[in-house]
Amino acid sequence: MCLAIPGRVLEVRGNTAKVDFGYGTTRDVDISLVDVEVGQYVLVHVGYAIQVLDEEEAEETLRLWREILNSSESRPQARRGE
Repeated sequence: MCLAIPGRVLEVRGNTAKVDFGYGTTRDVDISLVDVEVGQYVLVHVGYAIQVLDEEEAEETLRLWREILNSSESRPQARRGE
């Protein structure tokens, strides 16, 4: 299964951007595959921005991720062997 996460571009330095994924998590991301500016959202997979997203689409995806994470945190963990 492949997973790509949206994040907001905070800073651009050549082919690298500092991207904010929320909750204070930022990472340097290779942006050589896309044309992006500060303030835009990108979809990131294994350290590469693979697509520029519009803000509405990115915010909705992030909202769904938060919902999934919150529901999994509130669920009790199954014990091994059950």
